[in-house]
Amino acid sequence: MVDFLIVIAIGFLVGLVARFLTPGRDPGGIIVTIVIGIVGSIAATYGGRALGLYAPGQVAGFIGSVIGAIVLLVLLRLIRRG
Repeated sequence: MVDFLIVIAIGFLVGLVARFLTPGRDPGGIIVTIVIGIVGSIAATYGGRALGLYAPGQVAGFIGSVIGAIVLLVLLRLIRRG
């Protein structure tokens, strides 16, 4: 249970940083921020493994997670506009 709460807290922090660094209007509220942070972290981990940046079993660091969340946030904005 504690691990789940840590994932939510880190996802929220990553999502907040991504929203702060990405200019423009952001969709959603706190739940969307948490989901963007968590999914961005997962995307950065698997993307980094595919590019050879991370070994199997390693997770993306904070900066990689923020970059993944920013990419996800930009894609979400593009989808919402269209």
